[in-house]
Amino acid sequence: MRDAVIVEAVRTPIGKGKPNGALAHVHPVELLAHTLRTLVERSGIDPALIDDVIGGTVDQVGEQAMNTTRYAALSAGFPETVPATTVDRQCGSSQQAVHFAAQGVIAGAYDLVVACGVESMSRVPMWSNVPEGKDPFGPGVAERYKEGLVPQGISAELIAAKWSITRERMDAFAVSSHQKAAAAWEKGLFDAEVAPLDGVSRDECVRPGSTPETLAGLRPAYYDSNFAERFPQIEWNVTAGNASPINDGASAVLITSSETAERLGLRPLARLHSFAVTGSDPILMLTGVIPATEKVLRRAHLTLDDIDLFEVNEAFSSVVLAWQQETGADLSKVNVHGGAIAIGHPLGASGTRLTTTLVHAMREHGARYALQTMCEAGGLANAMILERV
Repeated sequence: MRDAVIVEAVRTPIGKGKPNGALAHVHPVELLAHTLRTLVERSGIDPALIDDVIGGTVDQVGEQAMNTTRYAALSAGFPETVPATTVDRQCGSSQQAVHFAAQGVIAGAYDLVVACGVESMSRVPMWSNVPEGKDPFGPGVAERYKEGLVPQGISAELIAAKWSITRERMDAFAVSSHQKAAAAWEKGLFDAEVAPLDGVSRDECVRPGSTPETLAGLRPAYYDSNFAERFPQIEWNVTAGNASPINDGASAVLITSSETAERLGLRPLARLHSFAVTGSDPILMLTGVIPATEKVLRRAHLTLDDIDLFEVNEAFSSVVLAWQQETGADLSKVNVHGGAIAIGHPLGASGTRLTTTLVHAMREHGARYALQTMCEAGGLANAMILERV
């Protein structure tokens, strides 16, 4: 049976997703093109050999419309014969791209494929793909969820309430994320994965001086009197400090089989071992990482104790802390180089950003098995397990 291995993984620095952000001047197609170009340069492959480019983007509108991945591949100088497609599984879009790419290699449909993602939240703000007054859910969903769906921030508050996660714990987790990311930068642990762009060489949102005292002074980010009446259990402890920021960035990984890697002289970084996707309650929305973790471990015939490193996307502190409570995972193995609260969460780019960070962390820490999982809007989650080659 064929396998699938990652042979290169790169990302841009992550910029603030605001008009004054360090990467706000870069068109999203060019953000992604930069990672594709760097992927080819670092691996040394002939881009004509690439069978497909599968990219994730969430807000596919404006400058991120019309199959962004295709134009990024053209901008990167790939031959016109190299195809590309853009997928959307919300925040897990580019992790889904990795799943599709690896599954295609294992099935024999691809020999060499790129999984990637991009989001420029400064230029294409979140929800800009839903015009004002339009309903993206439809009457059937309204009938099924009669009290109405909720925004992600409310879901994060509901999770904190259900798992009794205090403001202090969420803030402490956020501070730890900044400390780990800052330490990783100082030790040069991100140098191998980051491709500097236009003079920007570091993640813009990492705050080495973040403290619990500073975060304690922040006001609730999602308080709403209507939701307060509907959900009296919410204590309104989610803030901008214990949630991920909005960001600009892109990332990409090169996937092939061990046989093709040997033939082309490529060095595998990790084998893509197992995959799972799952749906969950769209009101709690962000808890799918819990059953997804259980599902992928079961498929891999592994236990939690077999996993040396975890990447759990830090959309909100409450998500990771609830996941930890349910799984019993050792938090010291989670997001060891910092997570999205510090590094940033450029939506469509985050899946392959996590993968890029994870494969480099596996080599740094001598990990045999690593698990990546992401919560996603609508009550979805992806999970996958990587194995050291």
